[in-house]
Amino acid sequence: MRLAWDKATAANMPKDNIQRAITRGAGGADGENYESIRYEGYGISGAAVIVDCMTDNRTRTVSDVRHALTKHGGNLGQDGSVAFMFKHCGQFIFSPDYSEDQIIEVALEAGAEDVVTDEEGLIEVLCEPPLFSDVRAAFEKAGLKPEMEGVIMKPLNETELTGEDAKKMQKILDQLESLDDVQEVYTTAVFNETEEG
Repeated sequence: MRLAWDKATAANMPKDNIQRAITRGAGGADGENYESIRYEGYGISGAAVIVDCMTDNRTRTVSDVRHALTKHGGNLGQDGSVAFMFKHCGQFIFSPDYSEDQIIEVALEAGAEDVVTDEEGLIEVLCEPPLFSDVRAAFEKAGLKPEMEGVIMKPLNETELTGEDAKKMQKILDQLESLDDVQEVYTTAVFNETEEG
């Protein structure tokens, strides 16, 4: 709950909107009961997609998600059809401005399982979801502020898309993210930015 509050305030969402979202999520708005639901499917060229939703109407939500996928060449799969392609984990991303050694030390002492630095110098820390709060608290105590953080579904492998396939996949992702009930969209798709198109 604290993570959601922090994300909303960081995005400059008004406190009234945040409170309404909390009330709605707790089933307190207009007596409606909202539930969390996950849909799995495929986009272009076999790129896997996981869509996490919060809804008061499963029928409407599944219809919206199916339409967003099929309109541009994807399809909705069965439960479990793509979940094995992702790892459920806590993730922290730090800018290259931070000392990699300091982040590694704090992360491992707090129970993180992996620290990786990419070619641009961004430092990624991964942990088991139950340890997310502990690792976060350790970073706060050490004065280390990540650029991004959250409990996510991290793709185990990537599906690289270029040209028209990349455009179609981006349309699928944009349409899914625009749906009112959608909270998060995860995909194995990555876009090759060096391609023209």
